[in-house]
Amino acid sequence: MRTVEELLNEKGRDVFEVSPDASVQDAIRLMAERNVGAVLVRADDEVLGILSERDCVRRVMLHGRSARDTRVGQVMSGSVQTVSPHDTIDYCMQQMTDRRLRHLPVVERGVLIGMISVGDAVKAQLSDQEDVISGLESYIHGPSVGVRRVAE
Repeated sequence: MRTVEELLNEKGRDVFEVSPDASVQDAIRLMAERNVGAVLVRADDEVLGILSERDCVRRVMLHGRSARDTRVGQVMSGSVQTVSPHDTIDYCMQQMTDRRLRHLPVVERGVLIGMISVGDAVKAQLSDQEDVISGLESYIHGPSVGVRRVAE
C-alpha cells in the first residue's frame, strides 16, 4: 500500500502559499500560474487555512464581492486537516471523502513538507490498481517472454 511519502517523492513537495492579508485576486493569479487548485494560507510559519478555487467561486463571486478587494483571510477554509508522510493513500482518500476535502497538507513533526490533492490520490490508486491487474494477468497467463513449446 503506497504512502504519502512515496506519492510526494513522485509528484514533488512544492506547496504554494499566500498570506491571509493577500487579495483573493493575487491568490487566484498564483493558482493559475502554478496550475494548482488551492494554496495554503500561512502567517508566521503557522498554517491558518486553505484557499481553493471553489472557495473563490462560492465565497467571493457568488456573493458579488470583488476578488481585488477581498482578503484571503475573509474567505479561506479555516479548518485544516493534515496527514503524515507515513499515512497511506487509502487513509487520505477516506479522510477526503468523509470530510469532503480536496487538499491535505502533509506535516511531519510539526513541519509542512508537502500537499496532496484528491487528484494526486486518485492517480496513485489507479496506478496501484494497474500494477495489481498486470501482476494478476502475468500469474494467470504465465510467463510469455522466451517460452517456446517443444514439439511432441
